Amino acid sequence: MHEISLVRTIFRTLEDEFPADMDRVRGIYLKAGLLANVQPILMQNAFQAVVADEPRYQQTSLHVEVLPILIRCDDCGETTQVEQYRFICTCGKPSRNVIQGEELLISKVEFDD
Repeated sequence: MHEISLVRTIFRTLEDEFPADMDRVRGIYLKAGLLANVQPILMQNAFQAVVADEPRYQQTSLHVEVLPILIRCDDCGETTQVEQYRFICTCGKPSRNVIQGEELLISKVEFDD
């Protein structure tokens, strides 16, 4: 399960960024694109497994927002949401120009006062 390594990487990233404040982290917010190959329920399960081994993170929660796939058409310039993995613009032309949907980002970190 690659979600465990993703969760550990998220914690390492936060530890590098906020070394003195990790005991105060209460919420971690992620944005995951549909093409990032991340399932929110599996991320939650992996998060719980990692937190179980780290007592200082017991009060921390994970929130995952799934972002749709968006493409931009090279012909008409329109941005279209991909449905059922059909990368077709509303004008009918196919597009490979993905502008959203591949990311996995830490969008927000909440701290206890």
